[in-house]
Amino acid sequence: MRLRVMTYNIHRAIGVDRRFRLDRIAGIISHYSPDVALLQEVDQGAPRSQELDLAKELAEQLEYPHYELGLNTTLRRGRWGNATLSRYPIVNQGNIDLTVDVRKRRGCQHTTILAQKQSGHEHPVEVFNLHLGLSAWERMRQVGILAQAPEFASVNRETPCLIAGDFNDWRSMLHPVFADVMGFDCVTHKPGAYQTSLRTYPSFSPKGGLDRIYYRGPLKSELAHACRLAVSKVASDHLPVIADFELT
Repeated sequence: MRLRVMTYNIHRAIGVDRRFRLDRIAGIISHYSPDVALLQEVDQGAPRSQELDLAKELAEQLEYPHYELGLNTTLRRGRWGNATLSRYPIVNQGNIDLTVDVRKRRGCQHTTILAQKQSGHEHPVEVFNLHLGLSAWERMRQVGILAQAPEFASVNRETPCLIAGDFNDWRSMLHPVFADVMGFDCVTHKPGAYQTSLRTYPSFSPKGGLDRIYYRGPLKSELAHACRLAVSKVASDHLPVIADFELT
């Protein structure tokens, strides 16, 4: 069966023009119609985003029957974190705290999505939606926390598994850890090239490949690309990545 996945740091739906426009984010997601949308920087009840629950609003506008919000940070008013929208049932949801020392709070949302074939067969897919820190040493420690977390450590290598999100990994220093140690492939990297990734940041003139999708288990990558819509250059400071998989 085909599974389309998107990862997108929506920047609270505040564009590079500093305007809050959730309709732009919704339009981009709708255009590509992913089965699973993994979103970062998603507000809930914050004044800067009109005190809306952005995950709920997007799920309702785009008719996703299933969604979950993994909260990382409490603001003076409101909260924010990572969100997963899914056309398939989400049968498990949790949040892994990736905060290091006194650095900005970060997290990885874990969901189990029950992908359903037309034949009626159901296949659980383990999905990890993360947003890593801004410094290299912090990111390396965060990957170590993720690797040791029970939610991740209990997933065997024969289970369909996705790790996606905003890695903030400008120099691809984490790629050997995911590829060589954890056994993941990456749809955003050219084969054999650790330093070459789909460029997604900043959206208006991309220089770095910060947004990535890693996969493992019975998943075959068919196509991956960064968003090419003109509106995506202003809707957020990141471009989304869209990837098609065949669940074998």
